[in-house]
Amino acid sequence: MKLWEKNVRENPEVDRFTVGKDREMDLYLSKYDVLGSMAHITMLEHIGLLTNDELQLLLAELRKIYKMADEGKFVIEEGIEDVHSQVELMLTRTLGDVGKKIHSGRSRNDQVLLDLKLFTRDEMQQVVMCVKQLFDVLIAQSERYKSVVMPGYTHLQVAMPSSFGLWFGAYAESLVDDLALFEAAYRICNRNPLGSAAGYGSSFPLDRSMTTRLLGFDSMDYNVVYAQMGRGKMERIVSFAIANIASTLSKLAFDACLFNSQNFGFIKLPDQFTTGSSIMPHKKNPDVFELTRAKCNLLQGLPQQITLISNNLPCGYSRDMQVIKELFLPSFDELKDCLQIVAMMMREIQVNEHLLDDSRYDLMFSVEEVNRRVLAGVPFRDAYKQVGLEIEAGKFTPDKNVRHTHEGSAGNLCNDKISVMMSNILASFPFDKVNKAERRLVQE
Repeated sequence: MKLWEKNVRENPEVDRFTVGKDREMDLYLSKYDVLGSMAHITMLEHIGLLTNDELQLLLAELRKIYKMADEGKFVIEEGIEDVHSQVELMLTRTLGDVGKKIHSGRSRNDQVLLDLKLFTRDEMQQVVMCVKQLFDVLIAQSERYKSVVMPGYTHLQVAMPSSFGLWFGAYAESLVDDLALFEAAYRICNRNPLGSAAGYGSSFPLDRSMTTRLLGFDSMDYNVVYAQMGRGKMERIVSFAIANIASTLSKLAFDACLFNSQNFGFIKLPDQFTTGSSIMPHKKNPDVFELTRAKCNLLQGLPQQITLISNNLPCGYSRDMQVIKELFLPSFDELKDCLQIVAMMMREIQVNEHLLDDSRYDLMFSVEEVNRRVLAGVPFRDAYKQVGLEIEAGKFTPDKNVRHTHEGSAGNLCNDKISVMMSNILASFPFDKVNKAERRLVQE
């Protein structure tokens, strides 16, 4: 069944090719399609295209379908083209001609635009919560191990003293910046395209401000042509924000793999968080971090994929956009999964608190010695040369007491300031407003 079906039936091969994975992807959008329909028909009643009795009948049935979708029980039947057709079919079976009225003033174009935005902002909220959980773990570990010194590296060469407090805290602050970009992407997503129809509006006196308010959007995409142009653009912008978080996770996963190796031995994972070898009985492999790195590297390629699909297209809808759903919709599940598993792993990591017993790290205290001599009155270049010659002669004896006090250093992590930054960004997301609006629609 197709909403646009008249007297001519499509060739089955054309139908197979054009539908593609759309029915599968539409299951991601099912409850959001219903939510959008609730707002739309409420507006239709307001402008006189539905009676109040018709509205109440439709809302009651849509709430049943919403509950079904929310519980994962919604099914697109064989032969039904998409989620929009399935919902309308279910309403028509139950309510007859009344069910056929819900599409007035709408196109599948603005319907799917709306579904995608409602889905995306909901998924983004879930991602933000996952990021906050990982952030809290990293800050807690940073505080716990703030006094435990570890080598810092440049060019993969031992450089200067760092600390596990700095290491954990660095990734916590990185997540703050990642969410700053995420919030900007959320704002662009949180604008209402409903009422733009096929990209050129409608001769019905639609009240777009009303549907914007009912769905908890910040504003609408005002220009109806631009609303249509937002298809693909919104996904691309959000995918850049996803890729940013994925980049942080990938780097953290690489560090964890490296530091967990016997050659470094900086951290250790509990046995139950590692995998073994089929031939080497001693192996305890950091497979979780390796898979996280791979999955997150794939996510970093998402913006480029979406760009290549949506690039060089004219204004107005093109079917190319359908393919984006196959890449974009599942990406949230991948990102949330990575965030959750990394949070669990980082919570269980065991830190080696005796790294300084290894003489290989003695030379990383050379800068500390130079600075001590400068503080005692020796010119920097002279102090640098003195320490360098002592190292070459094998006479350098390190003082392993690290005395860093400035903001952001090992002795002054500023985790409280970083936590305030995170709190401020979290407060800038209008989640409460959005959630309240959606609850009002689905509750009787």
